[in-house]
Amino acid sequence: MRLLVTGGAGFMGSNFVHYIYASRPDAEILVYDKFTYAGRIENLKELDTSRVKIVKGDILDQEKFTETLKAFQPDYVVHFAAETHVDRSIKDPSIFIDVNVKGVYIILEALRRHDGPKLIHISTDEVYGDISGEPVTEEAPFKPSSPYSASKASGDLLCQAYWRTYSLPVRIVRPSNNYGPRQFPEKLIPKTILRALNGLPIPVYGDGSQERDWLYVEDFSRGLETIILRGRDGEAYNLPGLNPKTNIQVIQDILTLLGKPHSLITFVPDRPGHDKRYAMRGDKVLSLGWKPQTPWLDGLRKTIEWYKANEWWWRPLLGDEFFSKDTPWGGTR
Repeated sequence: MRLLVTGGAGFMGSNFVHYIYASRPDAEILVYDKFTYAGRIENLKELDTSRVKIVKGDILDQEKFTETLKAFQPDYVVHFAAETHVDRSIKDPSIFIDVNVKGVYIILEALRRHDGPKLIHISTDEVYGDISGEPVTEEAPFKPSSPYSASKASGDLLCQAYWRTYSLPVRIVRPSNNYGPRQFPEKLIPKTILRALNGLPIPVYGDGSQERDWLYVEDFSRGLETIILRGRDGEAYNLPGLNPKTNIQVIQDILTLLGKPHSLITFVPDRPGHDKRYAMRGDKVLSLGWKPQTPWLDGLRKTIEWYKANEWWWRPLLGDEFFSKDTPWGGTR
């Protein structure tokens, strides 16, 4: 199996590369990554370069991506590369439109003109927007709330259109919130861990009652592998954690595991358009034989221990803003 993984140096992408590297010794992997702030070569440093090739490239560079595709001849293009941070999208939507919409178009066009590889497009549960009732299926309408989720929904629609119009073999994967090692410190769980370790206040948007469905990143990687091996072209697959938690519950659990006082929690004004709840059904992927295996507190302990053991990884990423008492969350994704 030959996999070209765009964004393979980011959080979810690099964890998937590590998972495939360990579970499938016959797999050949090429990571295609721009190495922006969240895509780091450090995330791949333990891997043997004879099995994992690395190309520094931008998905918006159509010529370079096409050349890489032709040279490597993958069986699958697993497309992680994206701008994913809600707060950043609110401050400046333009890069989200470029990367998450135009970037998907460039990849689809390259694959349309290069017959062979299947596209596995990594999306998000946020395309469904705020869910007030029962968890949704893959047929639910899109109701994105932020420029980020709107850009991801646009990418999904392009993938669906290329399947319908050109019969381009594509599968869409919509995971719930992932957590685990190598996640950039602007996200909820690592930011809480690192601020708590440093005895800093934990700012929380609103009252912290926003609910997310948390999935340990290794379970996500197994689910993605299942969809690659057993899924069907033209289908979208929800990949839920089946583990809903409010933001305040997440923070309290981390503080308890670290032995830190809950008095570190401080509440700040909510962000614009903040979704209250995400919730998906996972019947389609469950029917393929996958289900989450990592209990919440076990996954949280593993995540905490990784950050405690790898200060070399996160310490260079923290600027003065991180240590500010008034710094709000950089999102919950």
